[in-house]
Amino acid sequence: MSTVLETQEHQALRAAVAALGKRYGRDYMTGVVAGEGHPDELWADAAKLGYLGVNLPEEYGGGGGGIAELSIVLEELGAAGCPLLMMVVSPAICGTVIARFGTDEQKQAWLPGLADGTRTMAFGITEPDAGSNSHRITTTARKDEASGDWLLTGRKVFISGVDIADATLIVGRTEDARTGNLKPCLFIVPRETPGFQRRQIEMELQAPEKQFELTLDDVRLPADALVGDEDAGLLQLFAGLNPERIMTAAFSLGMARYALNRAVGYAKERSVWKSPIGAHQAIAHPLAQSHIDIELARLMMQKAARLYDEGDDMGAGEAANMAKLAAADACVKTVDQSVHTLGGNGLTKEFGLASLIVASRVARIAPVSREMILNYVSHQTLGLPKSY
Repeated sequence: MSTVLETQEHQALRAAVAALGKRYGRDYMTGVVAGEGHPDELWADAAKLGYLGVNLPEEYGGGGGGIAELSIVLEELGAAGCPLLMMVVSPAICGTVIARFGTDEQKQAWLPGLADGTRTMAFGITEPDAGSNSHRITTTARKDEASGDWLLTGRKVFISGVDIADATLIVGRTEDARTGNLKPCLFIVPRETPGFQRRQIEMELQAPEKQFELTLDDVRLPADALVGDEDAGLLQLFAGLNPERIMTAAFSLGMARYALNRAVGYAKERSVWKSPIGAHQAIAHPLAQSHIDIELARLMMQKAARLYDEGDDMGAGEAANMAKLAAADACVKTVDQSVHTLGGNGLTKEFGLASLIVASRVARIAPVSREMILNYVSHQTLGLPKSY
């Protein structure tokens, strides 16, 4: 992989994280899924080396970097076969939102723990009936005027890692006193808060992080559970969603690189006639195309991360969506081609590619479908009219 466009610091970070990933690898993650290991080991080592909080402010124990650095961490762990999905959620989404919009008390309470890995936070936005339409979110918060507390009621679905997270950053809606319209707001809900219930969703996808449906039944929260300014609304929300898209791209690129490396190694060694199968263009060209697709998607991801870290939220929104779509498509195609290259061996546990067939499709669906990204680009970038 070419790194000439990266700074020396980024290249050094990439090499160091790759070394950590090599110590764990795909076998470790497979064992974790099977109940033979625990992801806390890798999480703790990544935290100890400063990788988990690389994007968080230095004054709260972070590395003082940005999403550019955090995306490198996730991509390299993925390329080693041991990606950490909670990195997308805890330091990237929740840590970023709190760092940008949280009160001093919230920053002090959460950022040091998110940076050193001792605390984690899940993110709850998706609802059963809202789908991709965030304007249909029905989880609502009303203020108890007598106490100043918030009462949160609603449902969430496909929320990752709630059982292991210390709290969940819940996206709800409050009534605007001036207009009467509902506006988005974010609340920190500790895991064991009364009325905050979870039910695990059984998934075909095998991953260390489990998926949950959440029910909030008049969950009473103190006034300071509201993150930042009640009027920040969509700005606050997209401060978390753009990093989510960028990190999803990094997750996909890491997975694609892992699959491609396995396929290339196999194609160099496997001989059926007089030469390795990689000498045949029917094998070599699709793998070369996968490499090109990965490199192109990374360039867009790097652009999105740079725009976001420079404070260009609008520019980052467009680039982050494009990066997520490009990386997800590259991942699906690369995994498919890699399995095909290995033939029957591609479906064995020994080579560790078959499980990626399901996993690779996640980024095409979440956190936003490729169709909604195409809608975004056609409307926001090209100025075409909406069909909805």
